[in-house]
Amino acid sequence: MSETTQYNSVVEYINAQPEQTKKALLELKDCILKVEPNATELLNYNIPAYALVKDGKREQQIMIAGYKKHVGLYPHPTTMEKFEPQLTEYKRGKGSVQFPLDKPLPIELIIRMIKYRKELLNE
Repeated sequence: MSETTQYNSVVEYINAQPEQTKKALLELKDCILKVEPNATELLNYNIPAYALVKDGKREQQIMIAGYKKHVGLYPHPTTMEKFEPQLTEYKRGKGSVQFPLDKPLPIELIIRMIKYRKELLNE
């Protein structure tokens, strides 16, 4: 899979990933939809994004991405700050966290992060 592949849908993106990555992305997607069943699925920056509010712009979306050795969750810098203490074992950026594929995803933590992000949007 080359970095320049343009995807037409989230399904196409997920199906293009290696099996282990695909499985982890589907788990992340399930976490998002568990918190917000009506999330709008779209592609943003050529990766899956989920708008947590109707017609949600970039700031109101959570994005996910697949890589060879990890999956990325992009919940927003405010969410990353709030959950910093629980994320110390993971590689992270200002608005993202990388979950390695060789370990189970911390589902409960991910759901709490998504709920927190959604609450901030509803304030």
